[in-house]
Amino acid sequence: MKKIFLYLIFLVSISSCVSTKETTYFQGEPVSKSAIYKLNNTPYRLQVNDVLFIDIKAENPDLVSLFKNNNAANNSSTAKGDGLYFTGYTVDRHGNIRIPYIGEINVLGYTEKEVREKIESELGKFLKNPDLVFVTVKLAGIKFVVTGEVGSPGTISLSQNQVSIIDAIANAGEITQYGNRKEVFIIRKSLDGVKKYKLDLTNIDVFQSENFYIQPNDVIYVAPLKQKAWGTGTTGLQTFSTIVTVLSFLASTVLLVKNL
Repeated sequence: MKKIFLYLIFLVSISSCVSTKETTYFQGEPVSKSAIYKLNNTPYRLQVNDVLFIDIKAENPDLVSLFKNNNAANNSSTAKGDGLYFTGYTVDRHGNIRIPYIGEINVLGYTEKEVREKIESELGKFLKNPDLVFVTVKLAGIKFVVTGEVGSPGTISLSQNQVSIIDAIANAGEITQYGNRKEVFIIRKSLDGVKKYKLDLTNIDVFQSENFYIQPNDVIYVAPLKQKAWGTGTTGLQTFSTIVTVLSFLASTVLLVKNL
């Protein structure tokens, strides 16, 4: 009976410990996949709540000053990071942005290049030589949410053209010891509805995933390991200490009942 009891303790300890394979990133050998590279380099199409940085320049600044956002012109020092919330152009719930004198332009589902071409076309209605005007359209960084088993969950905004899942996790304080690196989910709201993707960060093939680069307004969730729900610890020593504590409590309870 004693041997069986010790054997059960051993099995529980082994099953409760987190193995190296569950905590080591990018295992295996990389495989070249040109088709995935093409997917990762497909231009992003704008969604509701995206913020755009739009700049219109000409040899004569007065020529295009009417079409500029006054807040952006007067506060050029804040035209980056969170300041773009006030100085940039936010895509409203109808998919439009508003530019002085031009009015509303629908940009939902368009790429940055297509938006630039639309603005240039609209400027042609007001200017004699629109070819002399230089228009810049850029997505004002990538904003996303990281939650679950990470060091610093919350909303993050990075002033980059592309943000990988690795960048996102690193900026959220890394995955904790209780985080499941094999179950990292991306929840994405698109024109086709809400979609959910699962990534395994312990596998080197994650670099070839079509979802390796996140999109603006993505929600990234890191699921917990089962060991957290059990409360037995993530190492053999922690598990052993937990079992000893439970057994000591049971033994004390039995002795107490016998002495009553």
